[in-house]
Amino acid sequence: MIELCDLTFAYPGKPPIFAGLSWSIRRDERWAVLGPSGCGKTTLLYLLAGLRRPTQGAVLVQGQRLTGTRPQTGLILQDFGLLPWATAAENVALGLTLRGVKPAPRREVVAGWLERMGLSHVAGHYPAELSGGQRQRVAIARTLALDPDLLLMDEPFAALDTMTREGLQDLVLSLNQRRAMTTVIVTHTIEEAVFLGQRILLLRRDSRRRPLVVENPWSGSLDFRSDPAFAEKCREVRSLLAEEEMCGGEYDRA
Repeated sequence: MIELCDLTFAYPGKPPIFAGLSWSIRRDERWAVLGPSGCGKTTLLYLLAGLRRPTQGAVLVQGQRLTGTRPQTGLILQDFGLLPWATAAENVALGLTLRGVKPAPRREVVAGWLERMGLSHVAGHYPAELSGGQRQRVAIARTLALDPDLLLMDEPFAALDTMTREGLQDLVLSLNQRRAMTTVIVTHTIEEAVFLGQRILLLRRDSRRRPLVVENPWSGSLDFRSDPAFAEKCREVRSLLAEEEMCGGEYDRA
């Protein structure tokens, strides 16, 4: 699905964030990305989305070099990115409208996603009238309405309370399994990474060192949080971060 080939990236006048990074993601995999502030988590996501271009090397998606954004990629940001002057239904319809989908099928798709997200009763409400969890569900619905094969998320639940965050994590996991999407979530929370990622990429501060990959085959069950294997995997990831001197208060407990 995705391959990073000897990728180097640096912002103008700055040292490289990544130097010779190679990484591959198979179709339908769920990845979580952890790392300290400034290690390039969000930049990596933007490279996968085609919003940034490598300084050297390449990003391949389905064997094709990525030179810009692609319509099959969905990106969900922490700040939701909703239009404040548009209702929940209009926000969900935004991408479909831009693609020229006709009104009747567009309304059908929007109504279906509002129902799946439990938002039908607030379809006519504006973002300022919605809770944080509702706004994030609108953002998820807007992205999934476009039927992406790749879903990228940049700390999408960081500003939410614990119960809302866990409910949306459950929702993303179940949608991923039903729709067979490839998913990459950037997070600063170890527990979130372990719950959602069947594989976890641990980025380091030093771009010259290869990132670590932690296998997490037990991820995928909605009751995984209560399994002893969940706590053990969290301890393992936390230990690896400590060994790499990457913790330093940068990571949260859910």
